This record gives sequence, structure tokens and C-alpha cells, in this order.
Amino acid sequence: MKAVIAIDSYKGSLSSIEAGRCTEIGIKNVFPNAKTVVLPIADGGEGTVDALCSGLNGVKERVCVSGPLGDPVFAEYGIIQGNTAIIEMSSAAGITLIDASRRNPLYTTTYGVGEVIKDAIDKGCRSFIIGIGGSATNDGGIGMLQALGFSMLDENNQNVPRGGIGLSVLSKIDTSTALKELRECTFKVACDVTNPLCGKNGASAIFGPQKGATPEMVAQLDTWLENYAELTDKCLNGADKNAKGTGAAGGLGYALCYYLNAELVPGIELILNEIKLEEYVKDADIVITGEGRLDTQTAMGKAPNGVAKIAKKYNVPVIALGGSVLDDPTTSEGCFIDACFSIMKAPCSLEEAMDTNNASQNLTFTATQIFKLIKSIKQ
Repeated sequence: MKAVIAIDSYKGSLSSIEAGRCTEIGIKNVFPNAKTVVLPIADGGEGTVDALCSGLNGVKERVCVSGPLGDPVFAEYGIIQGNTAIIEMSSAAGITLIDASRRNPLYTTTYGVGEVIKDAIDKGCRSFIIGIGGSATNDGGIGMLQALGFSMLDENNQNVPRGGIGLSVLSKIDTSTALKELRECTFKVACDVTNPLCGKNGASAIFGPQKGATPEMVAQLDTWLENYAELTDKCLNGADKNAKGTGAAGGLGYALCYYLNAELVPGIELILNEIKLEEYVKDADIVITGEGRLDTQTAMGKAPNGVAKIAKKYNVPVIALGGSVLDDPTTSEGCFIDACFSIMKAPCSLEEAMDTNNASQNLTFTATQIFKLIKSIKQ
């Protein structure tokens, strides 16, 4: 028997690899000679650096950068295969880095994201995978670009201020000053939103309020982003402000796409391609996936269903294990999971359920019982 195990993290409890190892033990309890493959997965958001570094023998780097309001923060990123950097923009410009009372997209900046990229370039990285969820910003990515050497100038040829407010005086963009090493770099961006840069479905209107924008700010920021898009189109020719995903992370998607020639890819698709899941799955007998909570949302672009979709190309059965199971995700349209199980053995508090030791034991126990059943059916 060959079993491929690709489980998303049980956030706050077990990492992706830890969950996979627990499941592997359960399988080996029943089929000691089974061939098992444990792969790290994530959806491009929080936990992606941990998952890929631990699963692909990467190393973690820590660098002090400018936080979303300019205060110094320590951002962590990963390097795998020697020259590929794994970055979560939220580590430098995330909304969780600042208290709700201080959130203001006029002044939050992506400058620190650029500093992380520059640090990785200085360490020899030329390939980048960047997750852009959880931002505190609405600056169109100009902060990141400034940190990478692009000149974002006002009418007096002075650098514009950091934050969304910088867009209000932006009148000239000079790309000739950008880091030369960027020409050698490739960028893939985990992006699960399809919003354009501007308009009623754009970055400011849809995501601005949760970042502290008042209705007046939303209108201002949208107007400024329109001007930024016009300047960019003149500078680069063909930069489409209406392209899907360009509104992600307050317009960071736009900057990455057109200034860094990044490819915007659904998060789980990007990660599963990176770990070469399909190569392992095509001759498997069974695939085990899962995450902390399985529900009807599981079918909507989440990691376990991404795993299952690939497995179904080869008619491999898929079982999902969750810390909890709400509703039945297998009944949702577009779900490729065959069956799902909760790992909980007895009623307990959420704190008890999320205890690492308890979760490990519960996951191993459940996997053992499932494969005992499989063994009995095979006999």
C-alpha cells in the first residue's frame, strides 16, 4: 500500500508536517510495510513559510524591517532549494501587527515587504513565492517598490511619503533606479482574491474599511489609485487596473504583477505545484488530507480540496481528517473528498482539543481506526 499524506496545519495546534507524521504513525500501526509519503501543504497564507521550510528542508531567516506603521518589526521568511524565498507579506505589513485603534490605510505601508525581498536577494535568492493575505495596507504596493529602489516621486521630484497618503502626491514614476538584480528574479504570488485595483469592487472599497478606512478615505484612496494606475500604464504600457487580483493586499497585487512581472496564482494551486504533489499521488492507493476544521467552505479553494482534486485525476480515494467536522463538505458542489472524519474521541473544551499532545494522540488514534477498517475490508 502507498499512502500520500498531505494535511494542512491544525492552526494553533499542529503544523502541517506534525499532522502528517501523526497520521503516518496511525497507518504504520496497521500496515507496518506501507509506503508513506508525508508532504507539507498550505494555502499561501499564514503557515506557508513553516510548512514549506519544514517539509522541504528549508531554512528560516529573520530580518528587522519597517512595520506597517514604520515601527521596526522582525519578519521571518524561508529559503528552500538554496535560492527560492518563501515570504508571507503579513510578516512585515500584516493587519495583526497593529492594534485596531491604530489602523489607518493612509499611513500603513508595504515598505517592509520590499525590505524582506531585498534581504532575500542579498542572500542569493532569485525565485520568490509570496503570500499576500492579511495586509494592513492600501498603498498600491508603492512602499514595497520604494524599498526595491523604484522612484515614486512628487511634482518636485521628491520621494512621496510612505502609506496610502503617498499616492495623493504621486506624479512621476522612475523604474530605472530599481535594483538591477530584479531582472534576474521570478515571482509567483499566492492570490485568492479576484478584485481589481479600483472601483466598487476594488481594493479600497472592499478591503479598506477593515483596515481602518472611513467612507471618505475609501473615496480618496480609490481616486489616488486611479491616478497611480494611469502613471503606471504610461510608464510600463499595458498595466491593466481591472485585471483580476490586482486589488489584493491593497493593490500590492498590482505592483507585483506589473513592476515585478509576477504571476498571480490561486494559493493552494501554487503550493501543490511547488511540492510536486501530483508526482507522488498518481500511483498512490489512498490519499489522506485534512485541516483543523472541515465544513462546506472546504470545497471553496481550501487546501484539502485542492489535494483531493489532484487525486481524483488518478481515481485515488481521498479521506479528510479534521479537528472538527461541521456539516458535510463531501456534499458540496465541487468537493473531491470521498469521506471525512473528526478526530475527536470525547467531548472536551476547545483548549483541550487544541492541546498539541491531545491533538497528536487523537489524530493517530483516528488514523489507526480508519486503517483497521480498511484492513478488515481487504481481508
